[in-house]
Amino acid sequence: MKRVSFVIPTLNSERTLEACLTAILCQPGRERYEIVIADAGSSDATVAIARRMGVDRIVDNPLKTGEAGKSAGIAVAEGELIALVDSDNILPDGQWLDQMLAPFDDPAIVAAEPLAYTVRPEDPALTRYFALLGMNDPICLFTGNYDRLCAVTGRWTGLPVASEEKPGYLDLTLTPETLPTIGANGFVFRRTLLEHVAWSPYFFDIDIMHQAVEAGWNRVAKVKTGIVHLYCDRLDAFARKQRRRIRDFLYFAQEKQRTYPWDKQKKSGIVWFALATVTLLPLLVQMAMGARRRPDRAWWYHLPVCWVTLWVYGWGVLRKAAGFRQAPVARDRWQANGR
Repeated sequence: MKRVSFVIPTLNSERTLEACLTAILCQPGRERYEIVIADAGSSDATVAIARRMGVDRIVDNPLKTGEAGKSAGIAVAEGELIALVDSDNILPDGQWLDQMLAPFDDPAIVAAEPLAYTVRPEDPALTRYFALLGMNDPICLFTGNYDRLCAVTGRWTGLPVASEEKPGYLDLTLTPETLPTIGANGFVFRRTLLEHVAWSPYFFDIDIMHQAVEAGWNRVAKVKTGIVHLYCDRLDAFARKQRRRIRDFLYFAQEKQRTYPWDKQKKSGIVWFALATVTLLPLLVQMAMGARRRPDRAWWYHLPVCWVTLWVYGWGVLRKAAGFRQAPVARDRWQANGR
């Protein structure tokens, strides 16, 4: 029996943590898994909730970021398999763990990830939009570099990834050139993978997978299940998360701590994103395509989400080009959902 360590980074996560932990504790066979919380100094009830719900251990995350929290939690985790679940993730049903573990019966499979984001009708419209889109950043739609089922395209990625149909999952063979943004929100991997990657003090998920694939650890399962991601429920929260994303990336890239070859992204896709956002018509076409497959009023968020992304990313890149000092966004007042 393979023991699993759920690793959950937290920072002021009281709004979502109880639902996250409840879903994990609904998985059968409590002796099969442990729950590790890596807390970045929460000032709300996060730690109290974790203790009340009986997590196995709580460790400090002095470097504050989610990537540092994953690293801190992994350092003390004891499971043969590591499951990375964020505090705003909710496992959709009681069979999730069994489904995610099944591919590991094949010793060549090094990691597994849910195929889709779960769309729940009771969630806010913006949350449903991101789940329907299958990604948290609309630029990924234009570059084709995404890793969850997308209602606009009807595919789980736009990259030419080699895959083989297996019972309950897709068996992927990845290459450095066909590596989508795998590695978060329900990502499960063998502990032995850590021997081949640079995972401390920051676990940058896509960089970890890039290093693993280059080392020959390239068989990954896309499991036919989902996971809820309570990413954002308001546009101002999304804008703050995009600002954090671009500021953090530019800083850590400058510090030579990022290894995924983002510079090889389809530049034409980025240009196409900018033109589509300015001219609007392509965005309306994408909305119509998504709504045809999965009708939902949440698709109207596609327009403002793209506008916010273009503005925030454009401003961040211009600041860097102008020579402004790069620094990650402070987490002092951060709360779950970016509020």
